[in-house]
Amino acid sequence: MDLKKIIEEREKWESGILKKFLEKAPERKDFKLDFGPKIERLYTPEHLADWDYLDKLGFPGQFPYTRGVYPTMYRGRLWTMRQYAGFGTAEETNKRYKFLLSQGQMGLSVAFDLPTQVGYDSDDPMALGEVGKVGVAVDTIEDMRILFDGIPLAKISTSMTINSTAAILLTMYQLIGEEQGADPKILRGTVQNDILKEYIARGTYIFPPQPSMRLVADVIVYCAENMPKWNPISISGYHIREAGSTAVQEVAFTIADGMEYVNWVTKRGVDVDKFAPRLSFFFAAHNNFFEEIAKFRAARRVWAKVMKERFGAKNPKSWMLRFHTQTGGSTLTAQQPLNNIIRVTIQALAAVLGGTQSLHTNSYDEALALPTEKSVEIALRTQQIIAYESGVTDTIDPMGGSYYVEWLTDTIEEEVWKYLDEIERKGGMTQAIEVGYIQKEIADSAYKIQMDIESGERVVVGVNKFVDESEEINIEIMKVSEEVARRQIERLQRIKSNRDNSKVEEALDMIRKMAEKDESNETNLVPHIYNAVKHYATLGEIVQALKDVFGEYRAPTII
Repeated sequence: MDLKKIIEEREKWESGILKKFLEKAPERKDFKLDFGPKIERLYTPEHLADWDYLDKLGFPGQFPYTRGVYPTMYRGRLWTMRQYAGFGTAEETNKRYKFLLSQGQMGLSVAFDLPTQVGYDSDDPMALGEVGKVGVAVDTIEDMRILFDGIPLAKISTSMTINSTAAILLTMYQLIGEEQGADPKILRGTVQNDILKEYIARGTYIFPPQPSMRLVADVIVYCAENMPKWNPISISGYHIREAGSTAVQEVAFTIADGMEYVNWVTKRGVDVDKFAPRLSFFFAAHNNFFEEIAKFRAARRVWAKVMKERFGAKNPKSWMLRFHTQTGGSTLTAQQPLNNIIRVTIQALAAVLGGTQSLHTNSYDEALALPTEKSVEIALRTQQIIAYESGVTDTIDPMGGSYYVEWLTDTIEEEVWKYLDEIERKGGMTQAIEVGYIQKEIADSAYKIQMDIESGERVVVGVNKFVDESEEINIEIMKVSEEVARRQIERLQRIKSNRDNSKVEEALDMIRKMAEKDESNETNLVPHIYNAVKHYATLGEIVQALKDVFGEYRAPTII
């Protein structure tokens, strides 16, 4: 390739054809990415002047995994189509799961209600008005039993979006699997279990950071020993992006969280290759099509280098960044809600071209309420049309070699390393969160994005441009009845009346006793939580036993 000749020809084009055209028809605006760099009007080999194919790309299934974590990618197996669902009682959610599976969904993804996420039983005064509203209510193992009734856990992969109470829900799932005759060693799925991003962006924390990190490490170690096919954590950039971060911040802060978790587990003396192959990730897909594709490719490359070079992992599976993607909830609009179908399609296509391992597509009505059965079906069909009709799965990484995409991938990677170095200077991710550095970076980005929308610089169709003042939203809205809470509380009270309370108290006392001991593999709390769950201790009771030792966290004010 004669780079000098290309530069000469580009300069000739700019001074001739382009200059004359711009005099008649100027460009619309200056184009730039959210994290700063200007987008050039044209990318050529000069933007990749010293670019080394083998160093930057290599081949699929090979370090640094830029082109995908598996050698054949979607030519061998499609991504898992996993629609996030949960509302009301376990019975209602069970019906939705069976509907989705009948429509071709490949895996389950559980949404829990807010009381379940933050450790309150449905009959707790703090749960008033929230039972079953944004997910399914799960108080005891009986709810989990109903939730998966008629669904063979040995044959299905289940993701559970749960963090502070992840250990409790995991043991409930394990017990139900065992009741069905499934060995825990064959159960497949994921618990989110990413507490750091709760302090950063989402807020469903319970305990202070140090004991919370202990619980995360307990789950990782427990799964490595007892549930080897289970992903014990889904390190989540999704919520960081939804809180207003840029694409670069999403990748940088997610990988920094992952590094922190690896540090905590290896400090216990656990070999990195024993647990790292089961670490998984979770990212958002937003509207800037090429930026999202490049973001996913850069994330794989950075994580591979981190695990191989910084942590000394020897197993290639430890270098792989396997991730789930969800289309961007914050990009959905209540105005002209059918437009969201197009947004979700663009985002889903970016996730596929970026090499995701599983995907949730949001429903068009989610800016208004929980999705209806019909809107969920359309969201699932979006994935199926991409998979079977678009042709984008026919070859691996079709964006590879694009001058723009490769420049963008390299640029995102460079910016991510800058953040990782700064976080390291601050003493690691936990310290950076405790002093509010991460939260402020995201808040500043979110503020800028909102100002761009309000000024009209960033166009949101139907919101600040192409607005329909006469619009009447006439779509079916799903509502969760207050009757749900009454039925849920009645079941909970029945269980409390019929169980052996002496065994429950004994199990809770053991949890307190072990929580008071220093963190180690020998004081892992998960087996003791398993025992309490088996005797019908409620989620709220187990959380309270841990609060008795760990206390509760109150977030500092970040200015």
